[in-house]
Amino acid sequence: MVVTGVGALTPLGNDAETFWDRLVAGESGAAEISHFDATSFPVDFACEVKDFDPRTWVDAKRARRMDRFAQLIVAAARMAEADAELDIAAEQEQTGVAVATGIGGLRSFQECHTTILERGPERANPFSIPSILPNMGAAWISMELGTQGPLMSQCTACAAANMALGDALDSIRLGRSEVMLAGGTEAGIAEVGIAGFSAMRALSRRNDDPKRASRPYDLERDGFVMGEAAAIIVLESLEHALARDAKIYAELTGYGMSSDAHHMTEPDPTGLQPARAIANAMADAGVGPADVDHVNAHATSTPVGDSSETRILKRAFGEERAYEIPISAIKGATGHCLGASGAIEAIAAIFAVQRDVLPPTINLEYPDPECDLDYVPNTSRVHETNVAISHNFGFGGHNAALVFRKYE
Repeated sequence: MVVTGVGALTPLGNDAETFWDRLVAGESGAAEISHFDATSFPVDFACEVKDFDPRTWVDAKRARRMDRFAQLIVAAARMAEADAELDIAAEQEQTGVAVATGIGGLRSFQECHTTILERGPERANPFSIPSILPNMGAAWISMELGTQGPLMSQCTACAAANMALGDALDSIRLGRSEVMLAGGTEAGIAEVGIAGFSAMRALSRRNDDPKRASRPYDLERDGFVMGEAAAIIVLESLEHALARDAKIYAELTGYGMSSDAHHMTEPDPTGLQPARAIANAMADAGVGPADVDHVNAHATSTPVGDSSETRILKRAFGEERAYEIPISAIKGATGHCLGASGAIEAIAAIFAVQRDVLPPTINLEYPDPECDLDYVPNTSRVHETNVAISHNFGFGGHNAALVFRKYE
């Protein structure tokens, strides 16, 4: 299966190329929250998508009926459709959608709750529930673009977008579709989102220095930075892509999953099951640790998570080989975009494979002795990359990994 189109809105830019250019340049998308007044909150900064007008991509009336997470993903889908030069109308029943989100319409939930408290339950927006539902990101793409093939919505926390891409891969393999628009979206920068994650002590509290707050694998990391984003990747069989003379970014050759069966939020300290997801993806792709040239890591900038992930990578690739593979953690730049993370990180892995350039792990100033692998610190790197793995791990023990390969 091959990647023939991409579309993205991220804290680093509102198209895939701008996102990549700023990512490789080592920039950060963190800034003071503008979506609401956060001055009284323990954390007052995040990685927002900026300068986004949904009316550029969606009829104004329909845009008002969508939560922001749906608006973002429809825009990303239209970008990807144009980039791939798809003719969906000619293959409606063979074109499907698989879109992930970790939370769904959190801003619509916040607005509905506020309306009930301030104006009473009779004044609740009648579109509140359809706006909140996590499946509506995928559904709106189908309605707006006219796809009539498989329509799926994955809601598995931070691993969701990886699973959306993996399920899209399987859909084409099984003959259920010819083309899949797959990815993830999240727009959880709302009062309840920031307050809830702050109460968990999951967020960095570097209010005085937002751009240096997300620091994967750094000894002084103190939590993640909340992010929002949306990204779509167009997948199709090689035969289908060649038949329509499509440009090809890379191949998606492997998908692996597992579950921790351990804890609501903490990773399994043994690292066995996340490593097994990576091993399953390599087996599916027909590659081994010696073939892997690059890893785009989950690495959220949490004290427990990043040290645990280092152990996972050593278990997945073997102690010796793990030290040889360069690893990028782009959440230092984008923040943690939850259900969209796997989608924007997949695009970063795809571009790394296509262009032989690895994005940096920014803000890695004081290496943690427990995190002692090659994390491409602070500066991008030219590196021949034929095979790249992108993996994510979600609350509740969801683990998913993808293998991308250079198209020859």
